[in-house]
Amino acid sequence: MEKIVFEKNDIRNYVKKVIAEKIEKLKKFIEFTLEASRDIKKTPKYDSMREEMQEEIYQMQKQLGALNDLQRNMSKVLNNTTGRIQLGSLVITNKARFYISVSLGEFFFEGDRFYAISPESPMAKKMMGMKPGDSFTLNNIHQKIVEVL
Repeated sequence: MEKIVFEKNDIRNYVKKVIAEKIEKLKKFIEFTLEASRDIKKTPKYDSMREEMQEEIYQMQKQLGALNDLQRNMSKVLNNTTGRIQLGSLVITNKARFYISVSLGEFFFEGDRFYAISPESPMAKKMMGMKPGDSFTLNNIHQKIVEVL
């Protein structure tokens, strides 16, 4: 079986790009909703519609804040290669590929499935400090670390 080579820096840049795109998309949604709320004409349902739109804007602004936090946290993720798992490690197990960076969840990069997980997640905490060849079990799923980049 041919070994697939992953460039951690490419994955790091991809995660940063995904976050930036989500931020831009959300900013456009907020602007669109703000404009729409200004265009509402005085009708019997005017107040309730405006309230709903304000709540929607508030929720989107909270999401935007969370995405901005992810973006800030990604700047702390270094691209160092070490033998042991730490923040910034790309971990290949016999079951999945984990990028220990920010809590972005599942993403696909060049046709392969990855999981961007926070160092605070139970999975990352379980793996921290481990090296290739080590094994662990989480939620009754046994995994062996194949590679750490």
